[in-house]
Amino acid sequence: MEAAAPLPLVIAHRGASGYLPEHTLAAYALAIEQGADFIEPDLVPTRDGFLVARHENELSDSTDVAAHAEFAARRTTKLVDGIARSGWFSEDFSLEEIQRLRARERIPALRPGNAAHDGLHGIPTLDEVVALALAAPRPVGIYPETKHPSYFAREGRRLDGAPIAIDTSARLVEALQRLGFVEPARVRIQSFEVGNLLELSRRVLPDAGLRLPLVQLLGDVEGDAGPWDLRDGPEALWARWPGPRLPGLAPGGAVRWRELVAPAALAWMRAAYASGIGPWKDNLLPRRDGRLHGAAARFGLLARGLGLEVHPYTLRAEAAFAVADAAGRALSVEDEALRLVEAGATGWFIDQPDRGVAARARLPRAAGP
Repeated sequence: MEAAAPLPLVIAHRGASGYLPEHTLAAYALAIEQGADFIEPDLVPTRDGFLVARHENELSDSTDVAAHAEFAARRTTKLVDGIARSGWFSEDFSLEEIQRLRARERIPALRPGNAAHDGLHGIPTLDEVVALALAAPRPVGIYPETKHPSYFAREGRRLDGAPIAIDTSARLVEALQRLGFVEPARVRIQSFEVGNLLELSRRVLPDAGLRLPLVQLLGDVEGDAGPWDLRDGPEALWARWPGPRLPGLAPGGAVRWRELVAPAALAWMRAAYASGIGPWKDNLLPRRDGRLHGAAARFGLLARGLGLEVHPYTLRAEAAFAVADAAGRALSVEDEALRLVEAGATGWFIDQPDRGVAARARLPRAAGP
């Protein structure tokens, strides 16, 4: 009798962010209570090099920084991964200053219940998130994303114009090692940049004597964008990291997301550094108008066949985020999750972890050893 596939992982996207403001200890704790296997902190650095959990280094969308008169002069505009952003930036605040801020719901119009919690929660550090996972009554993993690694390491500037020059991946690995949270089954490190993951695989993790799973995040494979660090082509990457090259690229020019999901590219990624991919879920599901995606949608099954984990982002239960089936009918978040399994998913990022657990309960149980 053929063994059933392992059940998919439920990954709490920024904590239980469908119920409480994202990236707060309360949201992470609720996710653990609801049965999530992993909690996901996006990580940005403070001026003094601490890693804190925020979706972006620009703080005004998810904190009350704009209400702090003492920080008014720090409002500025910066170019982050080619996009001009105005506001207050984590790299211009010490940890002590960031700990004066309070979290706010990022999308209050869609989540008014979350907005009722504005001002009740602080901004957690990576250390606090790990401590929460360690204190859980069952094994819970963390799934950190290093945000904008090229910006923080080489491209970005502080408010005074000095380079930021913080290697967030190295800081992350140092913290995990210091905290004793290095069990491969309980850690996934993800990034949208290829070079960042290669550096983790070939320098940062080996220097620490560790091997941890690395996950290549993917943007829209049907669009024209691609990894920020490969916008000028991969030549600088090959010069820094000699070895087998990503196949199928035309000489020069930006690398597109769609080129990273070609069969040969996925095989190269698996051999070079990645244990998994994190695709945008809409690339694996019908469009909202009911039309099906083209052949690219099959890359989830291909990646799974190559031994890669496939963890699409992000399932959200609100009607505003609903995806339609081929007949144009809106899918529930549970049905959406099950369709993703059919498309190759081995886990999901979800804002309502309890509903991810409920969806998983509808699948056949995995066979025991």
